[in-house]
Amino acid sequence: MATAHPHLAVEELSRSFGPLKANDRVSLHVARGSVHAVLGENGAGKTTLMNVLYGLYRPDEGRILIDGKPVEIGSPRAALALGIGMVHQHFMLVGSLSVAENVVLGLEGAGFALDLETHRRKLAELSRSFGFDVDPSELVWRLPMGVQQRVEILKLLYRNADILILDEPTSVLTPVEVGPFLDLLRRLRDAGKTILLITHKLEEVMSIAERVTVMRAGRVVAELATAGTSPRELARLMVGRDVVFDIEHERAPIGAPRLSVEGLRVKSDRGIEAVAGVDLEVRAGEILGLAGVDGNGQAELAEAIAGLRRPEAGQVRIDGAEVTHLSVADRLHEHGLGYVPEDRQRTGLVLDNSVAANTILRSYRVEPFARHGLFLDFPRIRAHAERLVRAYDVRLRDVDQPVRYLSGGNQQKVILAREIESDAKVLVVAQPCKGLDVGAIEFVQRTLLAQRAKGVAILYISTELEHILMACDRIAVIARGRITGILTPQEATAERLGLLMAGSRTEAH
Repeated sequence: MATAHPHLAVEELSRSFGPLKANDRVSLHVARGSVHAVLGENGAGKTTLMNVLYGLYRPDEGRILIDGKPVEIGSPRAALALGIGMVHQHFMLVGSLSVAENVVLGLEGAGFALDLETHRRKLAELSRSFGFDVDPSELVWRLPMGVQQRVEILKLLYRNADILILDEPTSVLTPVEVGPFLDLLRRLRDAGKTILLITHKLEEVMSIAERVTVMRAGRVVAELATAGTSPRELARLMVGRDVVFDIEHERAPIGAPRLSVEGLRVKSDRGIEAVAGVDLEVRAGEILGLAGVDGNGQAELAEAIAGLRRPEAGQVRIDGAEVTHLSVADRLHEHGLGYVPEDRQRTGLVLDNSVAANTILRSYRVEPFARHGLFLDFPRIRAHAERLVRAYDVRLRDVDQPVRYLSGGNQQKVILAREIESDAKVLVVAQPCKGLDVGAIEFVQRTLLAQRAKGVAILYISTELEHILMACDRIAVIARGRITGILTPQEATAERLGLLMAGSRTEAH
């Protein structure tokens, strides 16, 4: 009896960008009605491969087959015509439009006489059939990120996509949203959809995928069944060495308070109070974790401490000196505050500038990179960038390339290197491991622990509890803009953290 063809197959596919070979003779075989994960370090070539499958790039060589038949995919429209749809890591929705309007936007045959009500009814039925619970009439900007993601998937289902490519889908979700999302993928799989899942989350791969392809440096190094492997083995295949999941570290001597926040009140962009009277203290040689469900005031608190958002009330002090109304530059140069923002692309980097230029964004007007505050010393800047690239293991072609072409993990390393090498005494790091692979996470955690050992005070903000538990000396929990409790890692059971995140208060340590 003849063996059924894979629903999707890639054979010996290569794609280069100048001298960089992003995909090198890649082969992939995905069964119909399955979840197939693609793993790899940041920069391994996963997203390039998916962009080829979705028609955003053309391959230099190799073949793509659907149900055994070779196909040409010259554009996203051609991909959709072949039943291939993709949900990107950064959503492509228009916030001011409704769910239904976003779904039909660009739909072939909609024309000028758009019967939106008919589309709403069809969408509501499609949403119910998969348990999406999405209101087609709701404006997109009002929806949580997890629901916006479902809208992106609905767009593809509405266009009859059978192969769904999901790029880092859980990186935008809070911990409580991940389980329901994986259940949704199971429903899609059981309905006959084929799902290609690009992710760094090994536990998610083990729980949802039947098979996994591992890429490293643009090549496939393994394709195997998840039932016959383990997270530790997958991590080793990804990075080419054993990865330490539980980093051992000795508690450094705790010094005097370095960062103090007293009665801080901060409004969001919508004018709503996001931080409601927060008191925090981070001491020299300490990492204080700030845990909570995303959207509970963490971003506004970090921006107020960094000087990017003006507080309505309260004080921020560094080594006893009030910095509440000082500029970002003064907080860095006069008081030693470093800041790693949550959104590395919008806030942390100038994407069209070179890697070298991005390493001096905080210091381009001062010695040794500028003479008299006016004339940049380009050889010195380049030498500085090359030193940081070596020290922080940034993978790139050269320091003159635009930073936008680095993978997310390597972009994060550039920001970390810049902030740490500015001799920061206080570091505020927001979601430092978001979207990173296991090797990059290990590097970030070790880097922060090394700074802690040097006496730096670190405020570590994350929705990833396992990362906080791995690195932090104390854990503060924030809910609805208030600190509901401060625990040691030993006290931070899942039950206690869950109650605190839900707003139940306990006495702080």
